[in-house]
Amino acid sequence: MIIKNRRRRVKVMHGPSLITDSDVYLFKEGTHCRLYDKLGAHPAKVKRRIGTHFAVWAPNAEKVSVLGDFNGWDRGSHPLAPRWDASGIWEGFVPGVSKGDLYKYHITSRHNRYSVDKGDPFAFFWEISPRTASIVWDLDHEWHDAEWMQGRAQKNSLRAPMSVYEVHLGSWKRQASDNYRSLHYKELADQLVAYVKKMGFTHVEFLPVMEHPFFGSWGYQTAGYFAPSSRYGEPQELMQLIDVLHQNGIGVILDWVPSHFPSDQHGLAFFDGTHLFEHSDPRQGFHPDWNSYIFNYGRREVQEFLISSAVFWLDKYHVDGLRIDAVASMLYLDYSRKEGEWVPNQYGGRENLDAIDFLKKLNSVIYQEFPDVQTIAEESTAWPMVTRPAHVGGLGFGMKWDMGWMHDTLLYISKDPVHRKYHQDQLTFSIWYAFSENFMLPLSHDEVVHGKGSLLGKMPGDDWQKFANLRLLYGYMYAHPAKKLLFMGGELGQWNEWNHDAELSWDLLQHSPHQGIQKWVRDLNSLYKQEPRLFEQDFEQAGFEWIDCSDYTSSVIIFLRKAATVNDPLLAVCNFTPVFRKGYRIGVPLAGLWQEILNSDALDYGGSGKINPDGVNTENIKAHGRPQSLVLDLPPLGIMLFKPKRT
Repeated sequence: MIIKNRRRRVKVMHGPSLITDSDVYLFKEGTHCRLYDKLGAHPAKVKRRIGTHFAVWAPNAEKVSVLGDFNGWDRGSHPLAPRWDASGIWEGFVPGVSKGDLYKYHITSRHNRYSVDKGDPFAFFWEISPRTASIVWDLDHEWHDAEWMQGRAQKNSLRAPMSVYEVHLGSWKRQASDNYRSLHYKELADQLVAYVKKMGFTHVEFLPVMEHPFFGSWGYQTAGYFAPSSRYGEPQELMQLIDVLHQNGIGVILDWVPSHFPSDQHGLAFFDGTHLFEHSDPRQGFHPDWNSYIFNYGRREVQEFLISSAVFWLDKYHVDGLRIDAVASMLYLDYSRKEGEWVPNQYGGRENLDAIDFLKKLNSVIYQEFPDVQTIAEESTAWPMVTRPAHVGGLGFGMKWDMGWMHDTLLYISKDPVHRKYHQDQLTFSIWYAFSENFMLPLSHDEVVHGKGSLLGKMPGDDWQKFANLRLLYGYMYAHPAKKLLFMGGELGQWNEWNHDAELSWDLLQHSPHQGIQKWVRDLNSLYKQEPRLFEQDFEQAGFEWIDCSDYTSSVIIFLRKAATVNDPLLAVCNFTPVFRKGYRIGVPLAGLWQEILNSDALDYGGSGKINPDGVNTENIKAHGRPQSLVLDLPPLGIMLFKPKRT
């Protein structure tokens, strides 16, 4: 990492600015979506002198200066000047300051004699926490992912397969030979990329990589909205990781947090002695769950700051999508608040009208600028039309996490199988609303932390049944309509819940049951990508048909998945009990041989071996309202997938 440490005294020059009158017009209007090109620290050349142009928005400041290792952290030696246009922007060019120099802004407010040293809201790089200075940096990188970028519209399409491997970079693997530290971006470009490719996932999703003061926040307490965490290396090294992922045909989604920000003094809070970024009323501007500040979404400049951040990662880092965290907390004024702790909107309701407008604007800008990416909402309520365009009244997201499916399915499968017959509606209810939004099924980090245990640990029964239940859960998820997401470690069958201070339990792969889980996930990904029936009509009723969801006594469900481009359907049969059911008759739409293409009970996966390697022929006997039927032996706690074999 290049970080300079030297002391020299140079004057601020106020010559030509990077910021044009047009920029200021758009900034005041609230439509500038690339502020990162203008505000912050930008190496430049003015009057044949090499240096850095600094610009910061601080409309309530009386004085602003830039200090750093280049001037011995002298708060008075390098004052910036306010622009004449009442934009609230302070700027200046400092000769001799270059890439690697540390800096902050010293801000003296017009109010309350408040003065403070602040990091740069638009910094491209920060010191490694707990140090808090910004670092002058550039974003130069020679990309080699042109093939991916030119074709990614098809890879990110709603009609494409999408199986996402969710990753916390700091705890996927650790470097045992170097004090058990987290891997760096460069090391992840070798190890993580090879692993994701081997496992067959189509995309990775990184928990927030944006700079954050507290490692234990997993990145969800973001301080640097334009900087990747320096814990793992330099900005160009993250670019290289993304570049290599793209070269290997793997898309990249970033978690992005516009819902709240931390109260650290060097950050955005009380930036110029006023509540500049956050709402001034604590009933609207402070989050009780996370002890953090809430953005003032009604302020145009704050909207531009956040939208510019979103566009920045798509633009400068070639990211393929953003998963927007905690959308529900933005939509509701009374989110996690008791009576009297929130302020109704102008109509007396609980909806946050400013946040709604912001989300619509955010998605409209993103899809206008980058029509080949996706935005994904973590929205945990029944808010309507989350994934419908803003111009028809929706929020404009491309997809939404199906938290209802996750909750109901985990609740069902955690029950002892003897009781499941009384709760089958928990399993089947998701289909009633499956096509109301563009859903992604999340088995995310949130389900394996805070005492919830691991996915394997949630499964009932003895060890064999636990592994069988987990394989069944994954198989059911991949067969169910919607895109898929699995948090790291789920593919290993971890016993312990996730710990951000440790790596995954890779040693478990010495044992065959865990090897079986990993192979099962790998084979599910392989089949999923090959079978358009499993992804092409994820968001359309035409892509799904029940055969039978009413056999509560046996806890069996049977359904078809269909594709627009393939005539024959795929048959999924799930047995959620440990009972081997011999001679189970199932009605099917086509006569002939049905070939088994995947079975979670295969010996290779750790099952009991109740498979159908030669396929099964139909009989001319009616069942489930269909003229033809199959007689199958249903493996215990298993899922089987079949499709007609054409001669």
